[in-house]
Amino acid sequence: MADRPDKRRPPTRGRSRPRTPGAGRGASGSGTPGTGTDGAAPRRRPRLTGRSAVLVLVLAVLAVSYASSMRAYLEQRAHIGDLKAEISEREAAIDDLSLERQRWDDPAYAEQQARERFGYVMPGETSYVVLDEDGEPLEPEATLSGDTPADPTDEQAWWDRAWSSVETAGDPPRTEEAPAVRVDGTQR
Repeated sequence: MADRPDKRRPPTRGRSRPRTPGAGRGASGSGTPGTGTDGAAPRRRPRLTGRSAVLVLVLAVLAVSYASSMRAYLEQRAHIGDLKAEISEREAAIDDLSLERQRWDDPAYAEQQARERFGYVMPGETSYVVLDEDGEPLEPEATLSGDTPADPTDEQAWWDRAWSSVETAGDPPRTEEAPAVRVDGTQR
């Protein structure tokens, strides 16, 4: 079987003739180094083959689809976070309103609100209303304005007064006029 050529064997890709030992690159045959025995330059394989181009294309499609899916996922997570914050705010508002409703069930609170908001008084009570300079009633939170506000006197702090008395005791102030009577009792 080794004597006869194998006819069932498929032809190899990229080669037009079968390779014989000693022929081709680096063989010491006729021709220049790097050329075949017949003197033709060897065929260089292209860097980008059909398979690698398809692989790059498939990877690019996968990357684009993954990126768009990731973007949609992140947008949905942000939207869910916003909705959860809104839900918590509304639950807090519901709690506040339920507390307010419980307060209104108390008759003392209802009476207090009627007095504050509408100026209601009980029978026998006298209501006083403070008017401003235009004759309009003042709001409870309003303040009266005077011509000049009462300024508190600018008092020194106690430690400043104490220190100034120490300084004065060490060096008393001199008066301009001489005393009328000397210490020995003589007149000037």
